[in-house]
Amino acid sequence: MKKKQIIIVSAISIIVLAIGGYFLLKGTSKASIQLVTTKVSAGNISTSVTATGTIEPISEIAVGTQVSGIISKLYVDYNSVVKKGQILAELDKTSLQSDMTSKELELKSSKTEYEYQKKNFERAKGLHDKSLISDTDYETAKYTYEKAESSYRKLVSDLVKVKTNLNYATIYSPIDGVVLSRAVEQGQTVAASFSTPTLFTIANDLTKMRVIAKVDEADIGSVKQGQRVTFTVDAYPNDVFSGDVTQVRLEATTTSNVVTYQVVVNAPNPQLKLKPGLTANITIFTMEKTNVQTLSNKVFNFKPDIETLKKNGFTINENVAITKDLPENEKIVWQQVGKTISDKCVTIGDTDGINTEITANMTNADSIILEMKTTGTDVALPASTEKSPFMPQRPGSTKKSAEKN
Repeated sequence: MKKKQIIIVSAISIIVLAIGGYFLLKGTSKASIQLVTTKVSAGNISTSVTATGTIEPISEIAVGTQVSGIISKLYVDYNSVVKKGQILAELDKTSLQSDMTSKELELKSSKTEYEYQKKNFERAKGLHDKSLISDTDYETAKYTYEKAESSYRKLVSDLVKVKTNLNYATIYSPIDGVVLSRAVEQGQTVAASFSTPTLFTIANDLTKMRVIAKVDEADIGSVKQGQRVTFTVDAYPNDVFSGDVTQVRLEATTTSNVVTYQVVVNAPNPQLKLKPGLTANITIFTMEKTNVQTLSNKVFNFKPDIETLKKNGFTINENVAITKDLPENEKIVWQQVGKTISDKCVTIGDTDGINTEITANMTNADSIILEMKTTGTDVALPASTEKSPFMPQRPGSTKKSAEKN
């Protein structure tokens, strides 16, 4: 029993001494400084805004009717290609034709009465001028004539209205285009008493589409007319469509406390892949610059550990006060030339959040420090011939040790 306790205590002592020696040797290993540098290079930078929108035709017209009646004939259907002035449908004209005939007869009678009263008034006027009739007779003739004239003029106007309504019973296409929807069937009654019912919806040209996108209020400030846009639709997940911003609408829409603005994007559709109503996932490039001198944004966050650098043989030249208030278009970077480190002020342009455009005070040969790393050589522990009593033993090894003891 005492022998086992002695073995365990000895093993623990050896482990403690080994660990202590490891850390003692490691603490004495010399650390070194490594500076990671980069150089300005030509590249592209861009920023973008994402949003969703709906595909729509640029020109879409709802065709209705101004008169009530029964649809007697339909000449087009969904997806029909139509020309301006082409007949789309006709309403039953029986009632409207009867109204026109009635008005024509009334007008004819009124015209006869008007012409008779006109001649009668002219005779009365001639006699009155010669003082052959009284003023009362003259005024009566004049009143009757003017009343007949008014009645005649009104019936002329009524007849024009009836003829117009009769013409409205024939529905024509106002534009060249494609019928997107048909809201009526043959034999259906349409009532235009209070509002104009929509019979057809016609898109002018499906090769020229647009996207009505909803852009969040936080992003709308950077969106402007003419910016490049790319977008995808679920119907063609492998295709990327392109366009440009044609309008930024000022009217705001609030939905569930989220404020958005409508942005109109021109979307050419020569292959007719884009269909009205598709949902588009758009990317608006609010800033794009190609082949400009860029530098990683990490260089602006680097702050040198001056004491550590000096201990490792580096010379520090501070040319610009770190606390100096710089304009928005200027930043401080640190440059390495051999064992000398110096700060310099550079002029910057736009940034995409990862890289920044450098516009002045830097050349392609300048080595700009990204970060400082500390490296060292660890001392490996010597191999030990002692075995820990806590390690698993090979079968039979315990028995052999006991026999030796």
